[in-house]
Amino acid sequence: MLAPGILDNQRPEGISCHRCDDASYTAARACGLYEGALRASIIALKREPRVSQRLISLMSDLCRRAPLNRATRILPVPLHPDREKQRGFNQAAVIAEALAAAAQIPFADQVLARTQHTERHRAGMDAQSRRESVENAFVVLHPRVVDGECILLVDDVFTTGATASACAIALRKAGAKEILVLTLARPLHS
Repeated sequence: MLAPGILDNQRPEGISCHRCDDASYTAARACGLYEGALRASIIALKREPRVSQRLISLMSDLCRRAPLNRATRILPVPLHPDREKQRGFNQAAVIAEALAAAAQIPFADQVLARTQHTERHRAGMDAQSRRESVENAFVVLHPRVVDGECILLVDDVFTTGATASACAIALRKAGAKEILVLTLARPLHS
């Protein structure tokens, strides 16, 4: 067992948990579990648009590993404009922009948009309810930016994959070749 925040360099590429087998994206990775210091960092990020160098370092390390190392462009999961206006920023965009700079991968914001103000995902929502709440909620505003690209979609937390999958469907319709997902954390069980 590794200490939290330490990546296992010996893990074979072909191992999969199979939770994403039916998803619209190719693969999803997270820096760690949504607990302890990582959870506290994510909660703080929702209040102040600042990502620690340690988190960016963990994410950029993951970007150098297969399959994420195929990414040719980084996009954030968008917030609905009303929610972004209320918060003052999109935390996924803050993370994605910092990661793009560290990993030296082109960053594209305002390409993918959330067109439906979906109900906030609550801890009690099952996977089917989450999928239904984000179905058709995303649209690609600038298809030329994603056409033929291997997109690395970035967000703060990966729960069931419903949001990432809905984004991936819109990106594939716009011509993206492949969609990979990277988040700061995921819950132990979703």
